[in-house]
Amino acid sequence: MFPDIGAVFGPYTYLVSEILFGSVALWLLVRAEALPRAAKTLLVIYPIGFVWDWYTLTIGVFAIPLRTGVELLGIPLEEHIFIVVVPALVLGIHENLLQR
Repeated sequence: MFPDIGAVFGPYTYLVSEILFGSVALWLLVRAEALPRAAKTLLVIYPIGFVWDWYTLTIGVFAIPLRTGVELLGIPLEEHIFIVVVPALVLGIHENLLQR
């Protein structure tokens, strides 16, 4: 059904997907002129996301096979990016909907 991008990007698959969706989030926030407001929200949300992510990885809730293997502060690099990208995408969509 969907192309297997894991076959193309291997251990960089998760990172590539984060960069792709992060770019969309950034574009939406810039388009809505909401980047400064979103940055404040992301700074507040990040520590909560970090603890949540660290905990779920520590207890083995999920595994991430297609990643770089680089870890920072006990969680994969890609998860740090994920903690920012997901709320940024939500905020970008929300801000653009408010303008309509």
